[in-house]
Amino acid sequence: MTKEYTYQTGFGSYWQSEALPGALPQGQNSPQKPPFGLYAEQLSGSAFTRARHLNYRSWLYRILPSVVHSPFQAIAHEGITLETQNAPRPTQMRWHAMASPHKPTDFIDGLKTLLFNGAPSQHQGAAIHLYAANTDMGNRYFYSADGEWLIVPYEGDCELSTEFGKLTLSVGEIAVIPRGVRFQVNLLSPTIKGYICENFGSPLTLPDLGPIGSNGLANPKDFLIPHAAYEEKQGDYVLLGKFNHQLWQAYLNYSPLNVVAWHGNYAPYKYNLSHFNTINTVSYDHCDPSIFTVLTSQSAYPGVANIDFVIFPERWMVAEHTFRPPYYHRNVMSEFMGLIQGHYDAKADGFVPGGGSLHNMMSGHGPDKETTLQAINAKLIPQKQTNTLAFMLESCLPWATTAFAFDPNLLQSNYHDCWQEIPILFNANER
Repeated sequence: MTKEYTYQTGFGSYWQSEALPGALPQGQNSPQKPPFGLYAEQLSGSAFTRARHLNYRSWLYRILPSVVHSPFQAIAHEGITLETQNAPRPTQMRWHAMASPHKPTDFIDGLKTLLFNGAPSQHQGAAIHLYAANTDMGNRYFYSADGEWLIVPYEGDCELSTEFGKLTLSVGEIAVIPRGVRFQVNLLSPTIKGYICENFGSPLTLPDLGPIGSNGLANPKDFLIPHAAYEEKQGDYVLLGKFNHQLWQAYLNYSPLNVVAWHGNYAPYKYNLSHFNTINTVSYDHCDPSIFTVLTSQSAYPGVANIDFVIFPERWMVAEHTFRPPYYHRNVMSEFMGLIQGHYDAKADGFVPGGGSLHNMMSGHGPDKETTLQAINAKLIPQKQTNTLAFMLESCLPWATTAFAFDPNLLQSNYHDCWQEIPILFNANER
């Protein structure tokens, strides 16, 4: 087997990898007899007839085909089966961080759905989950037929073992597991916690740069893709699948991570957010938050995102005669904010790592009273924003809430108070 934690680089490339030299067939994708007695299987992440640059697929050369398992049976999972849900609402909401589990809990058992929109059956929208785990997945493996998983940790390190190889994931990094890819999460820290955006729409990709030019934002070369690594082991294993918001279970007697070689452009990847090249201003007015977009999933309407993943990292704040924090705002898009580490420059308190806030379309939001008054009276000198890493999941569809979103241990009932004492400074006699 190849050495663990070796990576290929480049976003949107066509990669190939083999754990045994000679395992990749030459010329044909599906020869009559693949090397080493392997089976050829194609994993398609898009319709066969999509344009070449939007056609996602990989060929997997595996010990057993993925179809070798018992029939699926639906099982209960209080966290991700949407038995109770609420219509989208305009009320601004904010949450505390989720508590750590007190009993052995793996990555799947520790999932809780907070928000969702659209529908996986229609290939649009997304769900936002929180996770907290303190034990490995053991003999359990998982995939989602509903959408690709963007995993954003804020506590602890873990190892993602996938059909394509292994990825380690630490705070300050993100990982994306494509729709349908089977994987397992094992801990490298006592506890792991984070956010997940499950994207039901078109796969995440890098945004166009337009007038920015050829450089800036996330660089394709900084995305890492695993080398092939396979598990050749027999036993009693459980395959969990998420299908139309329902968890399903099947049994198999061989590890599903038995891919010895693969090639294609549909594979898991990770990215270190510290490599993001922030674009900012040196004159007046800071730019719209779209300049902080790392990845985007486009909707059917050009220029309108199904999901944008946006970050607010450490950066220099340089501008002339400008209100520095995020401006007061109402937006046709709906925004969920999360905090990975440090503090967020639009709020003095209440917004913590692991917490979140929701501002649905056309609901006003912006900095609190304390932040506003400090910004109005601040001396405008070059300043570096440090000890911060926040993110936003922005969607053209409004976010609906689950019952879990109203857990009194999580939901902050006094979020609106942060704006209620903003003073009236208006004076008609003074410019």
